[in-house]
Amino acid sequence: MPEPLEPECYRDLVRRALAEDVGSGDITTQAIVPDGVTATGVMLAKSDCVVAGLDVAADVFAQLDRGVVFTMRRRDGDRCEPGGIIAEVRGAAKPMLAGERTALNFLQHLSGIATLTRRCVEAAAGRLTILDTRKTIPLYRRLAKYAVRCGGGSNHRIGLFDAVLIKDNHIAVAGGIAEAVARARANAPGLVVEVEARSLADVDEAVRAGADAIMLDNLDEAAMREAVRRIGGRARTEISGGVTLEDIPRLRAIGADSVSIGALTHSAPAADISFDVRLDR
Repeated sequence: MPEPLEPECYRDLVRRALAEDVGSGDITTQAIVPDGVTATGVMLAKSDCVVAGLDVAADVFAQLDRGVVFTMRRRDGDRCEPGGIIAEVRGAAKPMLAGERTALNFLQHLSGIATLTRRCVEAAAGRLTILDTRKTIPLYRRLAKYAVRCGGGSNHRIGLFDAVLIKDNHIAVAGGIAEAVARARANAPGLVVEVEARSLADVDEAVRAGADAIMLDNLDEAAMREAVRRIGGRARTEISGGVTLEDIPRLRAIGADSVSIGALTHSAPAADISFDVRLDR
């Protein structure tokens, strides 16, 4: 299990999500459920998944009613088979019903990311580090990257502020890879400098410029193999560009250090999780 998320990463997001969904009040629940009714809700896995986002789901109910008790039966990072109980929720029925959809939206989305990441990690068989990207839903980045860690993957960088990644447009503006690397070294000392290479010529220039890491962007397999040979361990190598789960067994034989996969956070299918509520007697 990765280090838990700090509450400041999600508390305001949860507040806004509830405002979006509940608004001035849950009309259906208010009309049907009397005050004082208590209930028990069970979150069940409907398909094989890796759980992520339990603290976020718990905060949904806590913000609606501090008296609601959220009990985790799994931990973030755990694999859960169909029918497995992920969490139980006990307390007043009204806030439980009002928060159901918002809690599931967070839990299903983050567990979907963790599940796809775990599948990619298993496919890599220890021969490639699975990295995420910045292709995340706006404002969900820290949550999404946490879910990647729950699945066993690694975070590439959180944002533009914590690492240097020189891409094609930076190279074009700087006038070349060597100049771009030199400017990065001068203005961001101490940070890892990675260069996006879109050809073997780019690879050669990045090596000469002393890049710490080289991203092999959308190169064919033959070119990637040759790039790894030419780099010869002088820089870390990262495969990038439309990689899917199905590609990984083939890519792991190329000899690169890692592969970055945008699909982990921009198109992972939501995990199938249900929330079944019954009245207390």
